Amino acid sequence: MNSGELTELGQQLRVDSVRAAAAAGSGHPTSSMSAADLMAVLLANHLRYDFDRPAHPGNDRFILSKGHASPLLYAAFKAAGAIDDEELLTFRELGSRLEGHPTPRRLPWVETATGSLGQGLPVAVGVALAGKRLDRDDHRVWVLCGDSELAEGSVWEAAEHAAHEHLDNLTAIIDVNRLGQRGPTRHGHDLDAYARRFQAFGWHTVEVDGHDVDAVDRAYGEALSTKGQPTAVLARTLKGKGVEAVEDREGLHGKPLPDADEAIAELGGPRDLRVEVHEPPTTRMLHAVRTGPVELPRWERGEEVATRDAYGRALAALGDGRGDVVALDGEVSDSTRAEFFAKEHPERFFECYIAEQQMVAAAVGLASRGWVPYASSFAAFLTRAHDFVRMASVSGAGVNLVGSHAGVAIGQDGPSQMGLEDLAMFRAVHDSTVLYPCDANQTAQLVAAMAGLDGIRYLRTSRGKSPVVYGPDERFPVGGSKVLRSSAEDRVTLVAAGVTVPEALAAADALDRDGIRVRVIDLYSVKPVDRATLRQAAEDTGCLLTVEDHHQEGGLGDAVLDAFLDGRPVPRLVRLAVRTMPGSASPAEQLHAAGIDAESIAASVTLLVEQAVVR
Repeated sequence: MNSGELTELGQQLRVDSVRAAAAAGSGHPTSSMSAADLMAVLLANHLRYDFDRPAHPGNDRFILSKGHASPLLYAAFKAAGAIDDEELLTFRELGSRLEGHPTPRRLPWVETATGSLGQGLPVAVGVALAGKRLDRDDHRVWVLCGDSELAEGSVWEAAEHAAHEHLDNLTAIIDVNRLGQRGPTRHGHDLDAYARRFQAFGWHTVEVDGHDVDAVDRAYGEALSTKGQPTAVLARTLKGKGVEAVEDREGLHGKPLPDADEAIAELGGPRDLRVEVHEPPTTRMLHAVRTGPVELPRWERGEEVATRDAYGRALAALGDGRGDVVALDGEVSDSTRAEFFAKEHPERFFECYIAEQQMVAAAVGLASRGWVPYASSFAAFLTRAHDFVRMASVSGAGVNLVGSHAGVAIGQDGPSQMGLEDLAMFRAVHDSTVLYPCDANQTAQLVAAMAGLDGIRYLRTSRGKSPVVYGPDERFPVGGSKVLRSSAEDRVTLVAAGVTVPEALAAADALDRDGIRVRVIDLYSVKPVDRATLRQAAEDTGCLLTVEDHHQEGGLGDAVLDAFLDGRPVPRLVRLAVRTMPGSASPAEQLHAAGIDAESIAASVTLLVEQAVVR
């Protein structure tokens, strides 16, 4: 399009943003209006995209990081012919695909859910990494950011990572409209302040008047021609551009315009321009997926193996059999054992350094391009990325996350390194899967099973070596459990997972010598939980005692309780968990101090059955 047509298209996008918000009675039209010219130039002159084939491997990828400006995105979809005017005016209605903030669950042209600010650019880095290092094609990744969200640290994790990886297929368009939700942003219209920051991280920058469509067109062309580094187009714009009553005025964020009809008339009235978006280039399939038999590692009963070691070996083996599996780590791969995959498959390993938000975001971006990511760090450090996990769930992203060094069992490093909240965190995520293996063979089987699941999958591994409980041919269905001790005389059921399984077995043996029979369940699937087995145990024994290397809130005990929230009588339930703030001590001392070792378990059972043990 020429400059006149681009200007008209920008006005149409403004009008339709105002109309959509007015129909909904809510939304963010002024945030959409500031970026309308930026979107118009991109849509008409630079984006290569087949809206009839959103999975086309040659499509450019666009991410609206400032997700509250969704009216602009939907107006662009209308201009491209992807939706019609009738659907545009269903914005924010019950059942509409046009949500307040866009999600790929509803719309096939949306790459990732946005709305939690500071996430679009980090996910875009993952998408760009897929194109640059894995797919090896020439599609571009465009991300539209607001200036307010540049206060988020995750943006600068992304900026540094993108420059480190020389992602010249990535362009960030920064809509510098000066106003945030409650007033001016930190740097206002000072484009140079933003340019200095991006340049310091290694980006090429272009500063433009965001309402001069010719200047914006040239800036995008400069981004396309820049090699070896990503580009940030810093565009000075006005919030509410084109309507005097709201233009560059405070106090209007997140509100429909006071007089929509008058604003539409001021903008020149409704238009019905249609954009012929450039077709993507012909390209090969997204990526060739090599598949073959997966020969998982095997261990014999009685061996001493850390589940983190089993994770690394199993992941490397999975990578041998599946060419779509990729691994990411937060600069602790020698501890998480993701290094085993890195050594076998360096082309599919991504070092994210100590930037857990960027690591999870990159995993989401890679998953959006059809890859199966496994991202690992210490369980404690994944809490930093919880918002990215939450938004990945909103996106419906398929991501495998692995937290090592969980619980007090790590020993002397102390509480800052102990994941004691992770089970609660991941259980609370919508439609997640939470797994906690106790031995090497179980770990290997679950690592392989995760690849075929949907949504967010979390696997908890342990630092120290533990005995191999199961044979290499044992199977562990997700949602299942294993009954390791059982008799008709059982008086209590011990429910354990991970490091507490050997402790529960040792306690059961000691109690048996004292004439107290107990059932032992290995609840390796914390979510979904094996309700049938737990209910049967409750019926048979009348009392469940959960033992977990985790805080008492939200972990194994709560997972067990969930099995009885259907109206049936709740059995007697006792919880052994980490209730105090640990210090530094040996693993055995830590388990004993927390009251979750074999001796403590046996003592608790003895009290429960009200039997005095005479020695």
